[in-house]
Amino acid sequence: MFAQSPSFSCLLQGPEHRFALVNPAYQQLIGHRHVLGQPVRIAIPEVANQGFFELLDRVFTTGEPFIGKDVKIILQRTPGAAPETRFLDFVYQPIRDESGRVASIFVEGSDITERHATELALRRSEAKLRELNNDLERRVIERAQARGLTWQLSPDLLGALNSQGYFETSNPAWQTVLGWTEAEVANMSIFELLHPEDVEHTRAGFELTQVGQPAICFVNRYRCKDGSYKHISWVGIPEEGYVYCTGRDVTAERAAQLELAAAHEALRQAQKMEAFGQLTGGIAHDFNNLLTGILGSLALVRRRLEANHTHDVPRLLDAATTSAQRATALTHRLLAFARRQSLDIRPNDVNRLVASMEDLLNRTLGERVELRCMLADRAWPALTDANQLESALLNLAINARDAMPQGGRLTVETVNVELDEAYAALHEEVQSGDYIALSVSDTGVGMSAETLSKAVDPFFTTKPVGEGTGLGLSVIYGFMKQSGGHLRLYSELGQGTTVTLYLPRARQDAIYVDVPRLNSPRGAGETILVVEDDDTVRLIMCDALRDLGYNVLLAAEARPAIAILQSEQRIDLLISDVVLPHVSGRKLAELARNLRADLKVLFVTGYAEQATIRGEFLDAGMDMLTKPFALEVLGAKVHAMFQPEVARPP
Repeated sequence: MFAQSPSFSCLLQGPEHRFALVNPAYQQLIGHRHVLGQPVRIAIPEVANQGFFELLDRVFTTGEPFIGKDVKIILQRTPGAAPETRFLDFVYQPIRDESGRVASIFVEGSDITERHATELALRRSEAKLRELNNDLERRVIERAQARGLTWQLSPDLLGALNSQGYFETSNPAWQTVLGWTEAEVANMSIFELLHPEDVEHTRAGFELTQVGQPAICFVNRYRCKDGSYKHISWVGIPEEGYVYCTGRDVTAERAAQLELAAAHEALRQAQKMEAFGQLTGGIAHDFNNLLTGILGSLALVRRRLEANHTHDVPRLLDAATTSAQRATALTHRLLAFARRQSLDIRPNDVNRLVASMEDLLNRTLGERVELRCMLADRAWPALTDANQLESALLNLAINARDAMPQGGRLTVETVNVELDEAYAALHEEVQSGDYIALSVSDTGVGMSAETLSKAVDPFFTTKPVGEGTGLGLSVIYGFMKQSGGHLRLYSELGQGTTVTLYLPRARQDAIYVDVPRLNSPRGAGETILVVEDDDTVRLIMCDALRDLGYNVLLAAEARPAIAILQSEQRIDLLISDVVLPHVSGRKLAELARNLRADLKVLFVTGYAEQATIRGEFLDAGMDMLTKPFALEVLGAKVHAMFQPEVARPP
């Protein structure tokens, strides 16, 4: 009972009044401080000048109890906080020992602060009520006069609408705003005054008011006497068979809103065109350089062959290949920035990925940069594309190295985090939930606020011309958004930079996938149907596969391919472009599986919006190859498709 009592209680022993027992209510009153065994003067020093210690001494000396009613006390309940004023009802009850002397004092009472405040407010309210009652007659007269003036002078439309849809009363503002007199308003249903396009939704709103539902900010268009229309925003409150209405002319506001919306749209369009211009300018610059290298090298190869000077042809072909590979990388970066690259999203162990890259990162950073990896224990698996994440981590490490020309420290850290609804509301396109946070922090030069605001813009770079494309962070940003993740940047000049990648948590164990071999093992005479609408690509794929010992059938689109699939011709593998005229490659694969249930399918794609997430696009026995690809990769992928599937350990 002592512990559960809502009243505060304590037992004070001896002339020093040491705390022997304290119940939770007393602890709550004094602020949960540790008082057992302490004298009351030390335990609660702030009440020294409030008379309580003297009362305790008197009760202990005289043996006479003390009853306090509505006693004010000031307590320091929280260290460092402002003192609090409380009001108490309490009893100091002396307890005598066997000899009859007072040995201790039992304290019991109630915190009546809230009741005290309520009674004080009640007394003030009663005084105010008496004042109002004394002045009631005068106020009634003044308010009646004010209502009359309000009715006459209000710029808003006022009136009482009956159940048949007629305003039985209307104020002069109807004539000022719309041109209709009170008599004309009373003789016309509101549905006669409405714009034809607003009749139905107004009728629905009117019917709701007839069952007691108020109309708040209900906007429609009313016809003026001169035939024009004005937008009126209504508030209608149903009461005793009428709807008492006030309507405000918002025509000018509506026009301003439309004008503002048009200005915002024009601004967005201008910003879009500015970004597009920056993007296309960067693409044109890089691609023109790459195409110059490719076309120039091929032209020189042709000249050398015509002159029978072939000694430097391999060098020229290598130069053309290098430029083409750089063009491939640029295309992939642009797709990543636009969130349109093909991703192989599956559960991955981020700690394992970081650990596997530690040697590569050390070689990349060089001797002057110290690498620290701080990996969380029991890190959750993450839903992500392992190759793209490795590329992102390497890119961030290179950026960090360049930001530390005099050396420094790079820290790679993983941690399990939960982003709540409040965080998601503050950040665009972020979903609340569980994430694996992969942070890359450097001790480099840092970025200014202006540079930080542009860091993920395409082709924005602070590096000298020729040393950076400006696509690094934009590519990582696009990859994170496409895979359902989130990127945060923090940087200060002279303090370094931290880039944090939030990867969605996977609800199953990580899946490890072997890296395909880049050699091209020969086939065993298997028959492959290649469906590709680009003549050059189709010819190259055909020659490459035949060189590897495969029997190749060709089709330029789905319709001749379907005819081949319907025939008795043996087909071991279907290779199809995703984007085909008339029928897509995915639809062709479904038709092929209906005809040949166990047929394996390899998709090739340069870009297909529906194929950006591989796990959602591919079924069992299917795989994907992204253009452009090396012929060795094509051969290795085809050979892997013919191998029996082996269950992998989790």
